Amino acid sequence: MSPRAAIRRELYLLTLYRILEAALLCLALFSPIGTLIGEPRHLLLGRAVAVIYLIVAAILFWNGRTGPIRTQVLLGVAADVLAATLAMHALPGSAAGIAMMLLFNIGAAAFLLPLRLGIGCAVLAGLALGAEYMASTIHDGGTQASLAELTMFAVSYLGMATLTNLIGRQMRATEALAERRGTQAASLAEVSELILRRMRTGVLLVDGDGAGTIKLANEAAMLQLGGLGEGRRELAAIAPALAQRLQEWRHNGGGGEAQALQLSSDQPEVLPRFARLLAGGDQTLVFLDDTSHVTRRAESLTLATLGRFSASLAHEIRNPLAAISYATQLLEESREIPETDRRLLEIIYQQTQRMNGIVENVLGLARRERAQPEHVELGEFVRHFVDDYHTSHPLESDTLDAIAPTKPLAAMVDRRQLQQAVTVLVHNALVYGRLPDEAARISLRAHTDDGGRPILDVVDRGPGIPDTVAAQLFRPFFTTSSHGTGLGLYIARELCQANEASLDYVPIPGGGACFRIRMPGARTLATT
Repeated sequence: MSPRAAIRRELYLLTLYRILEAALLCLALFSPIGTLIGEPRHLLLGRAVAVIYLIVAAILFWNGRTGPIRTQVLLGVAADVLAATLAMHALPGSAAGIAMMLLFNIGAAAFLLPLRLGIGCAVLAGLALGAEYMASTIHDGGTQASLAELTMFAVSYLGMATLTNLIGRQMRATEALAERRGTQAASLAEVSELILRRMRTGVLLVDGDGAGTIKLANEAAMLQLGGLGEGRRELAAIAPALAQRLQEWRHNGGGGEAQALQLSSDQPEVLPRFARLLAGGDQTLVFLDDTSHVTRRAESLTLATLGRFSASLAHEIRNPLAAISYATQLLEESREIPETDRRLLEIIYQQTQRMNGIVENVLGLARRERAQPEHVELGEFVRHFVDDYHTSHPLESDTLDAIAPTKPLAAMVDRRQLQQAVTVLVHNALVYGRLPDEAARISLRAHTDDGGRPILDVVDRGPGIPDTVAAQLFRPFFTTSSHGTGLGLYIARELCQANEASLDYVPIPGGGACFRIRMPGARTLATT
């Protein structure tokens, strides 16, 4: 409930109490019960005040639901003070009781009003009692109340107004704080629900009954279970193997070895983990980890460990390789080596170069330098790359062409890392992107996509890549060649991602393969 709604509710109770006061006053003046409270001094005045006060109380009760709160409170307390003063003058025998009833009205009004107005209402009530005392003394020859009693009532009004105002402020502050905390809790609950729903790990909340009723399941869990089905919420009916594993876990007191399960024929295996929702409760949280994600995390850890290990061994490995390569070159220059042995020297030299390339690839995992994007004109980069490659890598019958737009095509990328990634792609195209007994035909094409982002395609006219192989192209250590390390495409994609670019394989319907690098444009990066 909002603070304003709470104040409206309290005003409603005050107006309801006012009607009760007016009804009691009418009962005392219009029924035989009035003889119990003494002879009225001015019966006609008392009856007129009682009727008018009842009508005013009913009007205030009706308007209290919609009218301005402060105005309603001030009008009500003014009517209370006036009616109480006149009633005390008309019924001197009931003056003390009427003044006591007015004490509640003053306190309730101060509860709803600021402190200044609440004190004002108390002062008004005290002055009204003083005016009635003076009028009774002067015109009617005296009054039953004493000056000390009048003073005590006035002080009581001030004390009640101050106390209830402080209580009201604290209550409203507490309600406002509770409302803010409730709003925050609701927002956190929505965020938690969204996070839980979007988690890649499947989450189930299962009751402790025999059937294992599923109380909650996120999207990943429903996908892994193949859907919960209409009206089927029992884990034993949906996934008997998982229900059996849960029963074993409970029977073993939370122990047991975790093993992968196949919950659905079209989904990968999952690794279930269990935890009690509460320490002594029966409800259990079931976490279903996709084994493919676990495998990728293990690969990442393996690569990180391998990078650190390779960095420490690089010097020890490359120095012997350099010595072997240098000795092989010296032996090739000797005229005393028979021609039959020169082929063996050539094999040794080629294998040392291959081993050096493997070391370079593995070291690339450890170097992982931070990208330093710069403004690169993609058309100029493609043409310059092709010219340099022709100079440093004789292609013989193979072809490597540059296709660039006439207009400048700007990209924000680390030129050195882009050069390294494209070199890997071109090398793979030369090795794998050729038809049997034919020359490789490779082209580097710079262009933009529909959104204006710069794109660099490395295209070959070879046999293409089977779907089963394409799904694993960028996995580390995956290779179809007995001479490859399986790290080239992985490192190329890592370099692209370090530059906020993407590297994807795009099959060509007419035959061949295309590796597409989609980079951030210079304007896009400048406005982020």
